[in-house]
Amino acid sequence: MNTTAHDLGSRAYAALLAGDWPALRALLHDDATWTVPGDHAISGTAVGADAVIAQMQKVADHGVQFRLERLLTSRGNLALIQHNTGRRGDVVLDEHLATVCRLRDGRIAEIETFADDVPGMNAFFV
Repeated sequence: MNTTAHDLGSRAYAALLAGDWPALRALLHDDATWTVPGDHAISGTAVGADAVIAQMQKVADHGVQFRLERLLTSRGNLALIQHNTGRRGDVVLDEHLATVCRLRDGRIAEIETFADDVPGMNAFFV
């Protein structure tokens, strides 16, 4: 797969918004990982593309609204700057994230999420 980091990020984000899990899965290496901060149902490190997709589905199942603010690229990697919101009863999620994706051979090999409100994530993702 020969694609630029920006194109890959755009495709991954579009697949996430559409809930197109097979398309998103195709952009991940089989051994991909995703690390999320906090102490909640989605925190920790998901290992393997199928586990990464399962975690992303959990986020979507919580009714999170995703808004991409910036897509940043380096020489061979990318970062998504997002503002995510959601409501579950009286619990409100309002967080800004930087999701850094390390790429290998035109696909995502490693994802790490940085959050500005980890306690808010802990309360929301129970």
